[in-house]
Parts: sequence; C-alpha cells; structure tokens
Amino acid sequence: MAPEPPPPPLPTPPASPPTARSAGYLRVLAVREFRAVFVAHAFSLLGVVVSEIALTVLVYGLTGSPLLGALTFALGLLPYLLGGTLLAGIADRCPPRRVLVLCDAVCAGCAGLMALPATPVAALLALRCAIALVAPVFNGTRMATLTDILGDGDLFVLGRSLLRIVSQSAVLVGFGLGGVLLTLVSPRGALAVTLCTFVFSALVLRYGTRRRPARTRGGGALVRYSLGGARQVLGDRRVRALLLLFWVPPLFLVAPEALAAPYADEIGVGAGGVGLLMCALPVGTVAGELWAGSVLSAAARARVVLPFASLTLVPLTVYAATPGMVPALAALALAGAGSAYTLGLDRWFVEAVPEELRGRAMTVHTAGLMTIQGVGMALAGLAAEFSAVSTVVAGAGGIGTLCCLLLALEVRRTRDPGRARSRTPEDAGEHMTESRDGADQHMTGG
Repeated sequence: MAPEPPPPPLPTPPASPPTARSAGYLRVLAVREFRAVFVAHAFSLLGVVVSEIALTVLVYGLTGSPLLGALTFALGLLPYLLGGTLLAGIADRCPPRRVLVLCDAVCAGCAGLMALPATPVAALLALRCAIALVAPVFNGTRMATLTDILGDGDLFVLGRSLLRIVSQSAVLVGFGLGGVLLTLVSPRGALAVTLCTFVFSALVLRYGTRRRPARTRGGGALVRYSLGGARQVLGDRRVRALLLLFWVPPLFLVAPEALAAPYADEIGVGAGGVGLLMCALPVGTVAGELWAGSVLSAAARARVVLPFASLTLVPLTVYAATPGMVPALAALALAGAGSAYTLGLDRWFVEAVPEELRGRAMTVHTAGLMTIQGVGMALAGLAAEFSAVSTVVAGAGGIGTLCCLLLALEVRRTRDPGRARSRTPEDAGEHMTESRDGADQHMTGG
C-alpha cells in the first residue's frame, strides 16, 4: 500500500480579540473540530456509563455474587495504571485521529462481544478490563489533540473545562438514564446500545476532525518508549508538582462519596439521602467550572489556582461535628466548587510539557487521576472500619488540606519564567483588559 501523502500545514487557531473573552465557552463551541470532539466525548461517555450499569446487573444476575457484581466497577479503574504507563507512547507515536477512532472501535467490539448471549462471566470481566486498558490512551490522545485544535492558551483551558463538565454531568444523570434503559431492555440489550454509542463516537471523530501526523517518529519498543516518557514526565520537578496538584485533592475528595451510604445511615437519613450526598460534589464542581470559565479572565484563573487548591478540602472538616444533611450537602458542594482551580492548572501544565512529550504526559495524567481516586476510595473504606465515618471524612479534609498547602508551595517554588511560552495576541489582549476586569474580579473573589 502506498504511503499516505503528508497532510497540509495546520493553521494556527486564530487568536480571539479581547472583546470576545466575555463570550466564554461560546468561543470554544464556535470551533468546528472541537464541536466534533465534544459530541464524540458525550456519546462515548454515555456508552461507558450504560455499560457499567448493564454489566454490573448482568454479572450479578448470572452469578448471584455481590462481590463479582462490584468487581465490574473496580475493573473500570484498575487497568488505568497499566494502560497509562505501558501504552502511553501510542499517543505520541501514532496519528492522533487514528488512535482515537481505533480506541472507539476496540470499545465497540468489546461491547458487541459482551452483548452476545454466549459470552461467559469470565469473558465479560476480561472485556471490561480491555475497555479500561485503552481508556487512558484515548483520553490522553484527546487531551493532546485539543492543543492542536484550540492552541495551548485560553481556548484549550475552556475546552478542557467543557469536557470535564460533561463528565461530571454524566455522574448526575447517566446512572439514572441507565436505570431507565434497563427497564426497557435486557442488560445485554443495553450493551448493544453501548456498541452504538462507541460506533457513533468513532464516526464523528473520523469525519469531524482533521488528519494530523504523529508528534514523534520511531522511539524503539512501545513499552520502553512509554515508560521512558513516564520517567521524563515524573522526573521533571515542575511537571511532577503540577501533576500532584491535579491528583492529591481528588485522593481525599472521594472519601465522602465512597462513604455516602454509611454516613447516611450514621445520621439517619435513609437510602434517599445517599443519592443527594453523591450528587452534591459533582453539582459543586460543575458550578465552579462554569463560574471560572465564564466570569474569570485567564489571568484571574491563574491567580486563584494555588488558593483554591489549598482550600478546596477545608469544607470537609465540618464532618467532625457530624452535621445534619443540609450542612453536609453545603460542605460537599463548596468543596466541589473549589475544583475550579483546575482551569488555571491546565494551562500551566500544557505550558510546562514539551510538545513531543505531550501525548504521553496527558496519558500519565489521566491514568494517575483515575488510579488515585480508586486508592482514595479504598483507603477511606479501610479507615471507616476503625473510625466513625464523620471522623474519616473530617480527617481526609484536614490531612488533605495540609498536603495541598505543601504542594502549593512546591508549585510556587518551581515557577521558572524562562519556561513560559511567548505571549500570544490573546494573552496581550487579556493583559490590556486586565485593569478593566479588576472590579469584576474583586466582586467575584478573583
């Protein structure tokens, strides 16, 4: 087969005029390629959520084992670390569109095999692992591709924020929709729906995004290349500090979610309270993202990174007094809103990572984030075996705050003006309008 001709030069995303900043997320949605990525993300995420619910119900129905039913969720997290380290090099060595479409095709194939009546339980769990194995490669490649589509400035930050908002919203509505779907079709029928969502996502990415070349060529064996990239990412003091600031707050934030059911029992609110406790954190996260992305300028988002990251876990300490339902919900929503620091941190991270390492760095970031949340859930559950749930959550808030303060100091110490990229016209426009935004930023705490 003849080699493909080289793609035409890629245009630099146009810099938005200073007056367009107020449009916020509309600027990102105006980019045609991003709209394709956004739609594909929503559908593939829907497929993941539906498959998790359907597979759990299916495995439990076939075996009658609560352990195996719960294991299907764990298998959605555990392979992230393996795929994110051993396969991370794919994100840089292969054309990104090809990687994204192939990952969706693999997930669609796995979902199709799960939907077959003859597929045994062991194969169902193995296929669940396969989907989780390619997930960090897909997510890391997509994150790196956003810098090609949107540049590495404010548009990238807002694009990442929109994708996170979709993910958090899926937590709120996805499981409910999956439950409704299972009242209409069998679990294997729901898995067939999952197959369709992955196929649709692949088609949108294939025909809605441009073909781009791989970021690097060669590099030897894939595993060695991937591990070498992970060592480079984690070996850079600045990049390592930024990654830890992404990872450490969620390590502690998952404690109240993992312990929602026992805490609801502790304060006597019943099963209905569990759903509210589970929803409060993502509601706060979505609200914080929307506020930071719509109201704050890029300069203001950079200024709030360290204060917000340092204080986002403080609200969890109110659990020490074993508050009732309403104070607990308010504390969780406020803690979730503190996650708005990630918008400014996204920009610092992409600026600190060299272009040729970006795909592997994004994959390591995704794998670490998912793995650390699984570890946090396990540690919270273990601690609750020996202490009251309210004590465990309050302790997570206190210890986590101390860790975040130390990390914030490390991030501040690793600042290096020489590594900053040259200013774009967009940055210059933001600087020119900074004095005009001052009053608004003061009113909003920016």
